[in-house]
Amino acid sequence: MFLRTVKGLGISICVGMVASFSSVLITMTFAILLTVFGKKTDIIVNWLIDISLAIPHMVFLIVIAVAVGRGVKGIIIGIALTHWTSLTRIIRAEILEIKQENYIKISQAMGKSSLYIAFNHVIPKILPQILVGTILLFPHAILHEAGITFLGFGFDASTPAVGIILSEAMKYLIYGYWHLAIFPGIALVSIVVCINFLGESLKDLICPYSYHR
Repeated sequence: MFLRTVKGLGISICVGMVASFSSVLITMTFAILLTVFGKKTDIIVNWLIDISLAIPHMVFLIVIAVAVGRGVKGIIIGIALTHWTSLTRIIRAEILEIKQENYIKISQAMGKSSLYIAFNHVIPKILPQILVGTILLFPHAILHEAGITFLGFGFDASTPAVGIILSEAMKYLIYGYWHLAIFPGIALVSIVVCINFLGESLKDLICPYSYHR
């Protein structure tokens, strides 16, 4: 059980890492489009965010994962397409604020292109938020991977994933084998809490004002 749990946590961490980076790539793409094309793109991005948030999160994730074939590919695509919204909304607000700065207006007056402004002024300013957002998305991705696998829509039964272990352990709880579920569950929660603590600490380091506030 210990070896299966360790192997399952390794799979969860790898899937969570790839899925969170994929979500951030979507956010970065929208950030560049928002900077370059302005109001029309802003309306479209806002509309996409509202549509995504209007659908129940776990249901949307399961539908996408099943539609693309379950397994690693289905889970990664499902998480990537359902976890970009919160970070994109934060980055969108940041970009709108940055675009009001004087140095942006000076660059525009000097004839600098929107692409130049995006890559030389806007993107460097939002990179700290992107970094923190990536780390904070990581534990969400791990928990959702375990969740949909537990429900039977993720990895197949032969994979030593934590969700599979917890799902199998449910059958033995009535016989008193509580440790089959408790210890893998504690291991999963511990990993998530540690990564979340790392993200919060990094946010306080990058933005001390948020810590003192």
